[in-house]
Amino acid sequence: MKPTVFLGGGRITSALLAGLRLAKYDKPIIVHDRNPGKLRELKKQYGVTVETNLNAAVKQAGLLIIAVRPDSVSALLQQIEINIPLTLISLAAGVPISKLRARLGPPVRWARAMPSPVCRIARGLTALCFDRTFPRSMKLEVKSLFEQVGSILEIPDRQFDAFTVTFSPSHSYHALVALATAGERLGLKRKNALTAAAHGLAEGILSWREGEDSLDELIQEAATPGGTAAATMQAMDASGYKRTIEKGLRAGIARARKNAKLI
Repeated sequence: MKPTVFLGGGRITSALLAGLRLAKYDKPIIVHDRNPGKLRELKKQYGVTVETNLNAAVKQAGLLIIAVRPDSVSALLQQIEINIPLTLISLAAGVPISKLRARLGPPVRWARAMPSPVCRIARGLTALCFDRTFPRSMKLEVKSLFEQVGSILEIPDRQFDAFTVTFSPSHSYHALVALATAGERLGLKRKNALTAAAHGLAEGILSWREGEDSLDELIQEAATPGGTAAATMQAMDASGYKRTIEKGLRAGIARARKNAKLI
């Protein structure tokens, strides 16, 4: 059984390893990173095998996961030596398969994955896309890997940037802080403000996901005309709430497109 190899031992690798261990993933895992301290910590925390030599790690791989920052991808690929068919999965935001293929073509088979850090608790969501010649059997293997840590969604490469800026759990953390801080300013204690805000965000969404009512029906139920929730929503929309969110997503896409120019 050939190992799954991670090139890069940063935050997303750590989150994936936590989810894979939780799911009792049975394939051997190897992690390469230039930072010996990161490798020691990952070995201690997740029991993975670590490899300080880049190409020694590559030679052992069944699946090879590129888990470095977008601005480091180009330099990493220049150092890799591959002379047999091998599946590479890039986690680099903003870098399309066409760019990856131009840097490292056959015998490499390219896929992209965008996993959520929530995969740490095996409740993540991962977007996947595959190069046009990607073998079906290997697709199943890649999908199986990410299904260990949550749901998967196969989308076209051209939609990756929009997906990336929309699905980030940073939205929930950001909204939680903003909502709880506003509650504090209105007189709630911090703990109670966080509890109330978390309920408003998390349990509300859970009700939609696990129930049978449509989103429109739930909004109508929660925001009765003339009520406090309706007044709150109307004031937020009038202040540019929806426009602000779209502006933020467009800024994220612009950043992703800058990343694509780094390779």
